[in-house]
Amino acid sequence: MNQYETVFILTPVLSDEQTKEAVGKFKDLMTSNNAEILYEENWGMRKLAYPIEKKSSGFYFVFGFKAEPSFIKTLETAYRRDERVIRSIVVKMEKYAAAYAAKRQSLKTKKEEE
Repeated sequence: MNQYETVFILTPVLSDEQTKEAVGKFKDLMTSNNAEILYEENWGMRKLAYPIEKKSSGFYFVFGFKAEPSFIKTLETAYRRDERVIRSIVVKMEKYAAAYAAKRQSLKTKKEEE
């Protein structure tokens, strides 16, 4: 299993429950395909660098996960088929990037506990 990180942007016209449902759909897809979700982050609504589909902002979400390489094609296809997703990217993490992500998550959880 390799470690990956995915970022996807949802259209800004969604309500809170529609956003949660969309994120839940991708989370369920990962867990049903034996992917281990290491962390998830909701970056909230942010301004896009350039307009996409006449939209200038979107909801950003990040997932870090471990999965088999064959699952990535399934995930990317799911992103493309969902009309709520404006953009997405899946990146394979090198060992140093994975270590940095783990360190960042441990610092974040420590900060939340305080």
